[in-house]
Amino acid sequence: MGNLRPYFSADFTSAAQWVAGRSWAYPGGGPRNRGDNKLDHLVDDPAYCREGEFRATRRTDGYWDAGLLTTEGSEEGFHLQTGDVLETRVRLPVETGAWPAVWTWRDGGNEVDVFEYHPDNPDLLELTNHVRGRQRYYTHPEIAPGAWVDLRVSFGAWSVTWWVNGRRAFSDWRGVGRRWRAAIIVNLSVCAGRYHPAPDPDVTEMAYTVEYLRVHRW
Repeated sequence: MGNLRPYFSADFTSAAQWVAGRSWAYPGGGPRNRGDNKLDHLVDDPAYCREGEFRATRRTDGYWDAGLLTTEGSEEGFHLQTGDVLETRVRLPVETGAWPAVWTWRDGGNEVDVFEYHPDNPDLLELTNHVRGRQRYYTHPEIAPGAWVDLRVSFGAWSVTWWVNGRRAFSDWRGVGRRWRAAIIVNLSVCAGRYHPAPDPDVTEMAYTVEYLRVHRW
């Protein structure tokens, strides 16, 4: 990592590092965000997120109890900033309708998606800089339902760069600007069917795993 140093290492069991089951990325802080094509009903339940396995289970009202963790509003209050490098290793879900993601958020204008994934596009990751409007649909045979994927993202002032399984996947040449700051969100959403298929009727549970997440800083 050159002159970078480990600065933040995720301990998903830590209530000081992470807030569970709510985020201002959702209307009113949650628990629902149906307008974004999501069936999520966020829950503050350790079984849904605290061991690095992010789960969702079907409810009787059409929504899904779903796990979300964020550094936003936490006791430690960690925020990424310009120049940081985030690394994570995830195991992708297999169920149609699953929508895993690692992303950033603060006040609505600081979102960068480390990744989003939908099993109906089995070999594709969505890599997006919403701050300055650039995106790539990255495809590779190593990306598949149930596959382990290593991701690394450098949040540069003039370019955000993604590496997937050690390969440079995308440099957006837009960046996030010099004063960018944002909290981290790790979650499993459930698709409502507008842009991606909703879960099959007989599916009652889904999950994906985050083995580690760490941030390096100059």
